[in-house]
Amino acid sequence: MSCRAGCGACCIAPSITSPIPGMPNGKPAGERCVQLDENNLCRLFGDPRRPAVCHQFEYDRQLCSDDREQALSILAEWERTTR
Repeated sequence: MSCRAGCGACCIAPSITSPIPGMPNGKPAGERCVQLDENNLCRLFGDPRRPAVCHQFEYDRQLCSDDREQALSILAEWERTTR
């Protein structure tokens, strides 16, 4: 299975410490990335300016679960436990 188009949980739940275009200091956990569009799609997908951590993030059934709300919950919990 691959990413669910329009999910965007990985662009909201985790913190990102590397610079993102429009967010030079990265983003805190739970904050929507400025590069996530109104359809929850990454504006930087396929763009070399996309942070390496985002490029390396791949769909994983354990993380992404069955729907967006579950994915947000799971990723938020992992973020809390790995602080």
